[in-house]
Amino acid sequence: MQPTPLASGPQAAHVPVQGQGAALSSPASLRVHPRDVLLGAQAQTGFLPVCDHYSGVEARMRKSLQLQAEMMQELGTCVFDVTLDCEDGAPVGFESDHARLVASLALAANPLARVAARVHAVDHPSFVNDIATIAGEAGHRLCHIMVPKVESVDDVLRVERALAQSCSTRVPLHVLIESPAAVHRAFEIAAHPLVQSLSFGLMDFVSAHGGAIPAYGMTSGGQFAHPLVVRAKLEIAAACHANGKVPSHCVVTEFTDASAMLGAARRAALELGYTRMWSIHPAQIRPILEAFAPQQDDIEMAGKIIVAADQADWAPIRFEGALHDRASYRFYWQVLERAHSTGRALPLSVRAWFGATASVPS
Repeated sequence: MQPTPLASGPQAAHVPVQGQGAALSSPASLRVHPRDVLLGAQAQTGFLPVCDHYSGVEARMRKSLQLQAEMMQELGTCVFDVTLDCEDGAPVGFESDHARLVASLALAANPLARVAARVHAVDHPSFVNDIATIAGEAGHRLCHIMVPKVESVDDVLRVERALAQSCSTRVPLHVLIESPAAVHRAFEIAAHPLVQSLSFGLMDFVSAHGGAIPAYGMTSGGQFAHPLVVRAKLEIAAACHANGKVPSHCVVTEFTDASAMLGAARRAALELGYTRMWSIHPAQIRPILEAFAPQQDDIEMAGKIIVAADQADWAPIRFEGALHDRASYRFYWQVLERAHSTGRALPLSVRAWFGATASVPS
């Protein structure tokens, strides 16, 4: 909801004015949490770090986990997932060995780490072993499993059955949408309760068109210009938002071009509605965090509005000449959550709602 100019007349007198409401009757930690008031069912599926970092070579997987721990210490929260890759990372003929390596790395990771695994596609000969090994041995340590080349909800059901046979933990699924047919079925796929996020597979999507989309459509600029690519991205974002899931934007292959990375991430966030993005090189992580993080002025404004709303027990308030209610409170609370997930400093007045990790080092 856009803030509505404050109405005049008798009804306006019943709206508490920011700064004039009743004082907090108890500490924030003892009051109802804003997520419980504002997000409802979305609170269980809609919160993920804004960056998903992929690596598949052993040395790089270990370095990625080390970098995650270092940035967690620096920023006070886990700002990106590390996804250990079997699909492109496993040497041909050594897929079983690679799956065991991924499971061992997940088990050895810091208990606070967010570690995921990308398995092979459901029609690949190594898929069943990937699930049995990685989920069977380390399912309780995985924040999610990424499944590539999902064509329909039947593929999701197949993964669900394989997980049930291998693992007692209900591991969330992230799925890659990589073909025109999969884009057509994105809403149905996103509706499955085990699916937490949809990602767009740019390269395979372009290749699936048999040359109808030029190579330019795979570049950092062209992927925001070609109509078929943009349409696919919008369909995926819409499917996610309709089902309370997280849309995750595709890679930028020009990983040495920081400006291209930052520009693509900003366009994904501001123009196409994506709230998460892939990284394939450590140098891409901080530009993604910067692009998806709210501005500091917006963070301060959100903090003031949420505190005033809490003081009014979430009834409508008047703030700087505008009316706010739960629709706008939800927006501003999500600004604070995004700030926290990207390592931005939170106003002191709201940190209690985010726990110990909200004490961002200066």
